[in-house]
Amino acid sequence: MENKGNFLAAILLAGLILFGWQYAMGYFYPAAPEEIAGTKADDLEQSGVTESTGSAAQPEVIRPVGQALAESQRVLIDAPRVRGSINLTGARIDDLMLKDHRETLDKDSPPIRLLSPAGTSTQHFAQFGWKGEGVETPKSDTVWSANDTTLTPETPVTLSWANSTGQQFLITYSIDKDYMITAEQSFVNNGENNAAVQPLGLINRTNANADNDEWTIHSGPIGVFEDAANFDNDYDDVAEAGRKGVSFANNVGWAGFTDIYWLSALIPADKADNNGVKANFRAFGEEIFQSEIVYDKTIVGAGKTHTTTSKLFAGGKETNVLEAYENAGIPLFSRAIDWGWFRWFAQPMFHLLDWLFKYIGNFGLAIIAMVFIIRGLMFPIAQKQFKSMAQMRAIQPKMKKIQERYKDDKQKQQQEIMALYKKEKANPLAGCLPIFLQIPIFFALYKVLRLAIEMRHEPFIGWIKDLSAPDPLTPINLFGLIPFDPPALLAIGILPIIVGITMWLQFKLNPAPIDPVQQQVFSIMPWILMFVMAPFAAGLQLYWAVSNLLTIAQQKWLYSRHPQLKEQMAKEAEEKAREKQRKAAEAEAKG
Repeated sequence: MENKGNFLAAILLAGLILFGWQYAMGYFYPAAPEEIAGTKADDLEQSGVTESTGSAAQPEVIRPVGQALAESQRVLIDAPRVRGSINLTGARIDDLMLKDHRETLDKDSPPIRLLSPAGTSTQHFAQFGWKGEGVETPKSDTVWSANDTTLTPETPVTLSWANSTGQQFLITYSIDKDYMITAEQSFVNNGENNAAVQPLGLINRTNANADNDEWTIHSGPIGVFEDAANFDNDYDDVAEAGRKGVSFANNVGWAGFTDIYWLSALIPADKADNNGVKANFRAFGEEIFQSEIVYDKTIVGAGKTHTTTSKLFAGGKETNVLEAYENAGIPLFSRAIDWGWFRWFAQPMFHLLDWLFKYIGNFGLAIIAMVFIIRGLMFPIAQKQFKSMAQMRAIQPKMKKIQERYKDDKQKQQQEIMALYKKEKANPLAGCLPIFLQIPIFFALYKVLRLAIEMRHEPFIGWIKDLSAPDPLTPINLFGLIPFDPPALLAIGILPIIVGITMWLQFKLNPAPIDPVQQQVFSIMPWILMFVMAPFAAGLQLYWAVSNLLTIAQQKWLYSRHPQLKEQMAKEAEEKAREKQRKAAEAEAKG
């Protein structure tokens, strides 16, 4: 088998493995969520906690966020990385902006708004409350009292409300230096009889502005159930389940909604097994979705107090922050980033990039440095590959004779070729190893550049202002001089063009396949990949271009170490030239 043919086969096989794996796993091992035992889908609505503007359907008139914020009394939130407010009507956390992340590259761009009030186009809020039996519980229109005006890491805020019989409900909110809000829910039974209560928490959002759920990157409902991260359900699945919902019982680690870069999640109280917590994802209409955690019913005696502590994460999916929370006890919290099948490789790659960035100060230069590190580690393998290529090239004349001798007996031809490989100690598959090693590296880097919020809006040099976005310059519109945006298919940036050229040069340095079909395939492959790479992140294009340049340099050096390969290539080139001249002379004679 020709070395180049192995390359092509390796690419196709790896593509099937990489891109078909997730589909296959979803087909053969579909999710089988459990029903919440003893909790009907309508119970939460009947409790009143989930009765909110836009729960069942979006209001006919969408209010601006500013108007919605001005319609109620609020407790301000002012923390190092977030700012916003808590709505005293319903005790909702429905106003939160991320100070360190902006909407666009413009330095004056507003910060990312993660949470918004109900009835706005970006509706997304969290709420904590209770279900009750024989006790009046607070509703979504309940107006709470606050003991302070601003929630900061140094000053927790307690909201309180008492029902008509004097039983008191308290929610103490505290916030840390990152994105975690803790809600301590207390029920004080000042009545004369026992009362049954169930603390709960919910996240309600519209998916109208949600990121698209892609087959390589999950966006939508997410959580950890039964000690496993669950990416199996998207918004369509929940919409199909409707108000009954998709439910999980026992050992709920956390539950919420994810976008590519952002996460809102409820984390139940820290228990050994969380057997008393149930989770549910439900749909209200076509665009409103809700994630819920519900605790077991607790009987609270007269004069007694019952307290439950839950947490709300609302922020950016920064790897180091998520891993810190995971180390603090939140199960598999770093899995909120959908690293996929190659997470064992993607996560270390991210940490290497992040470490290089801290020393270099530029993610583009960090990517280049990582290319040198990876190519250096793979250099011994590259040497073996070239040795194998030299062996294969040396036996090409013998292989050609076998092919001509047994051209009408393919089975015999294959047997003789295999015998030749054994005799000459040549391995036609040895050249595939570097390709197979490069594929997980490439795919892992794709995931890192696509998912890592740390790469978002990070510049390189010159026209590359965002390494997580495609190369913006294209010769189609004279690099922006002509004021029009070309179709995506034709919007080929400078970096993809460099990728195509360097890959073409790389193929030119390699021995050409004997098979004319393979020659044609490899002659057009660089230009096809140029188009394929155009929509990818500029950081990935940069990695591939630099890797190709280093490969060319390695090939030049290794050819100098294996002169027999170069000599053989020169002989074959001469033979091809003579064959071409002969055919031209025959054609001229016939003409």
